[in-house]
Amino acid sequence: MRVGFALLLLVAGTYVVPAQSYQQKYSYAKTLFKEGQYNLAQEAFKELIPYHADNPFSRYASFYYALSAYHQGYRAVARDMFLQIKSLYPQWNQLDEVNLWLAQIYLEDKNYFQGLQALSEIKSNKLQKDVEALKRQALSGVQDLYLAKSLFEKYPDDELVARSLARLLRDSKAPGDQELLMRMIDRFNWKKNEFTEETPPSVKKKVYSVAVLFPFLTSTLEPTPLRKRNQFALDLYEGMKLAVDTLAKMGVQISLRAYDTERNPAVIQELLNKDELKAVDLIVGPLFPEENKPVQDFSRRYKINQFNPVTLNYDVVSDNPYGFLFQPSLEVIGQASAEFLEKYKRNKKCMVFMGDTRRDSVLAANFLKKAKETRLRIVQVERFTRAESNRIMSILATPTEFDEFKYPKQFTLPKDSLGCIFVASDDPLIYTKVISSVETRKDSVTILGSEAWLDQTSVDFEKYQQLGIVVFAPNYAAPFSPAVQEFQRRFVKIHGRPPAATQYTDYARLGFEFMMFAGQMLRQNGIYFQNGLTNKSEKTVFGREVLYQGAHRSSTVVPFVRFRNGELIKIETR
Repeated sequence: MRVGFALLLLVAGTYVVPAQSYQQKYSYAKTLFKEGQYNLAQEAFKELIPYHADNPFSRYASFYYALSAYHQGYRAVARDMFLQIKSLYPQWNQLDEVNLWLAQIYLEDKNYFQGLQALSEIKSNKLQKDVEALKRQALSGVQDLYLAKSLFEKYPDDELVARSLARLLRDSKAPGDQELLMRMIDRFNWKKNEFTEETPPSVKKKVYSVAVLFPFLTSTLEPTPLRKRNQFALDLYEGMKLAVDTLAKMGVQISLRAYDTERNPAVIQELLNKDELKAVDLIVGPLFPEENKPVQDFSRRYKINQFNPVTLNYDVVSDNPYGFLFQPSLEVIGQASAEFLEKYKRNKKCMVFMGDTRRDSVLAANFLKKAKETRLRIVQVERFTRAESNRIMSILATPTEFDEFKYPKQFTLPKDSLGCIFVASDDPLIYTKVISSVETRKDSVTILGSEAWLDQTSVDFEKYQQLGIVVFAPNYAAPFSPAVQEFQRRFVKIHGRPPAATQYTDYARLGFEFMMFAGQMLRQNGIYFQNGLTNKSEKTVFGREVLYQGAHRSSTVVPFVRFRNGELIKIETR
């Protein structure tokens, strides 16, 4: 006779269990559970939960009590009992089962973080299929992109979590989301066509058509030798034209087509409505962020590669798989700068100063992110508005002791206690005060800043050499190299003037360098040159190293330079 039914007495909807051994009581409760009488089973297991020296079933009764509650829809009761089991019996060999059920309850209630945490605590290999099935089913219900990103931030190595995010990123138009998707595809070695459109097969042509969308402002130009307000765009284009002539002699035919954007959104839209633009092989430009969105959409819709040769702002191409920067992005520069200083300076203590622009924030944030992975020790991070820039002197150069001539010889920040300062700003009000402070200190602090400083007259080049200031310099080219000298000679011969309109940046030379690079890529790989470009280092005509790694569509190589004997030289780190 079955024990459960022999001892069960139903009285007005309740039951009475005669005196029995713990074994009999447990067997009886299990019978009720197996027969699906969860309400009766829950009450039967409840009697066995309290610990007693003669009761070996306390843990199991707690477990089945929770399951009985779960099967009746009392998830909160079940959850609390499972948590109690984990608290009272942390060494129990059935905790994997407890965590599995606990995870299911959390995930059914859409408490994803708690559910994934419970699953992460499961060690048994036998349960991994159940873990994956539960996780896959739960994550398929995640429709909120912010939640998916948060889960991925918490569990960056979990491929199922990553896939749930990738599914939502696929159709996202938010800045940076497509770039994040590309990085994930590379990291987890997924097939790109699962999440994004594949680049079409490349085609080689006898003549490649290149559309140049620049703010030529032709209606405002006057035939005078005076510098125009858009001189940089004119110089950039003149350099490109000179490169097209050079490429033609090398057997690479480029049809260069210039379109004036006039820095006017309405004009840009009118240009994009032209059928001829839909048939070009490469779009260069536009040069300003506010002009970029419609051209980026056009590039993506018609699968035409788009290049911006001057900007460091990755946002202008991040959502366009056909968009590229010729320069390294701010993200790349920030991280490369941290790696450089870690190798360059023996003293690893570093300060970071920045302005209040988005450009400065992106640069500084990526520097700090990479610094955490190096031996650099960040001792202070400061953000300044222009009005607050005087605070820089008080931080770096407040004297505490003076010599006999009343010159400062010690400061609140002791001399030689700091190794380097990364200045994430192009604002002269900020970086000149950093330079003045370090000059006052007369110690061994190294300042790392931007090559853009060299185009301004706020600081003499002699001071850069005296203080050993280093700048990141994507556009550096050895000024006395044969290639640079030949370009300058040809430009002067054609235009009757030197190419550079600023102290440092030569936009004509940049236009020439970029167009030579693009022409060579078209010749080697056809119109979709990216198929043969990724993870392959290329050298430009002026020695610039260009490398597109993984899904990142800006160059990932950043040179660092300083003055020596009056000449800018590239620094080779050990």
